[in-house]
Amino acid sequence: MYEHELIYDWNTRTPGFSWESCRVELNDETLRDGLQSPSVTDPSIEDKKALLHLMAQLGIAAANIGLPGAGPRTRADTLALAKEIVDAKLPISANAAARTLATDIEPIARIAQETGLAIEAATFIGSSPIRQYAEEWTLEKMVRVSEEAVRFAVGEGLSLMFVTEDTTRAKPETLRALYGAAIACGARRICLADTVGHATPDGVRALVRFVREEIVAPTKLDVRIDWHGHRDRGHGLANCLAAIEAGVDRVHGTALGIGERVGNAEMDLLLINLRLLGAHEHDLRKLPEYTALASRALGVAIPASYPVFGEDAFRTATGVHAAAIVKAHRKGDAWLADRIYSGVPAGDFGLSQRIDVSHVSGISNVRSWLEAHGHDASDELLCRFILDAAKKSNHTLRDEELVALIAEHRRQAVTA
Repeated sequence: MYEHELIYDWNTRTPGFSWESCRVELNDETLRDGLQSPSVTDPSIEDKKALLHLMAQLGIAAANIGLPGAGPRTRADTLALAKEIVDAKLPISANAAARTLATDIEPIARIAQETGLAIEAATFIGSSPIRQYAEEWTLEKMVRVSEEAVRFAVGEGLSLMFVTEDTTRAKPETLRALYGAAIACGARRICLADTVGHATPDGVRALVRFVREEIVAPTKLDVRIDWHGHRDRGHGLANCLAAIEAGVDRVHGTALGIGERVGNAEMDLLLINLRLLGAHEHDLRKLPEYTALASRALGVAIPASYPVFGEDAFRTATGVHAAAIVKAHRKGDAWLADRIYSGVPAGDFGLSQRIDVSHVSGISNVRSWLEAHGHDASDELLCRFILDAAKKSNHTLRDEELVALIAEHRRQAVTA
């Protein structure tokens, strides 16, 4: 059978939308929002540069390289990353974060002038009623501050992304006023931010549709729309896909989903999904290197159950699953073996399936493990000896435990 006949993909059946013709851009926030996680280590500048190179190699369109107004170290690192993009001729655009204050925007302008790199200023201001109440802001003050910031940035020669924090809990009239003022003053990109992870996919679609149709379209201007989401309700990745379906131009994420509280949408998983949906054509074989570097440099362990890059992602000890994978291999069909019990083909991302042995295993698991590790898989007595031991265990046997069982079986055979 043809491969396309073996898997019917409901994921690509969204009415009126084609993933294959969608070319949404990605903006990596690992080196800014990601570093706001209270649990991470601020990486060395060399590791930050290495991450930036990997982002470019993965086809990520843009990266936030810092918030230089936060202090001397952040300013120095932002400058160093801007220089690296220029010196290494990296095919990636840069943006940098700032509050809607000239004192935050000015360092971005200075770095852009010093390096000759076009840096987009990502200026942010709260927009929800709860934030207004806590800060004792009036809408008039918010609009005035936003206008002043946008005008200052444009006057300094910067392009500008106007970010409304907590957009997903903001009133329509507030968003009309803030975005309308920013666009009128020269902002040509706006960002809808789910700052506290409040949104559901349906909420994202409703918000994006409102902003596109009732705020951006009437201006008749080429204003791009970004989506920036967090994972407080666990919807980070799903909300990114919903935002893309609703028509945003760019979505944000971070390596391994690091970020404030429980983090942001996972850039690595976003890349995986867009690739599988046909919306990202770049080579992703460097993706395991990207996640491994992020894990080491930021001090964030990758859970065993983490999709694709966790230790258990392509590992099975279940008898029925192992048997099906083995049967696929016997057909000489690597494509089939990589998909029969996996929604993600490991080989497409430089990874591979692994069959282990545990109390829920069958004889296929044992034979497969023995064969993969250079042992005689046709020795039925050995296979049964290992399976009996596995059935008595309460965990998946480690390689060294299996090797010890092989040695024990041989000792018993000699003394028998």
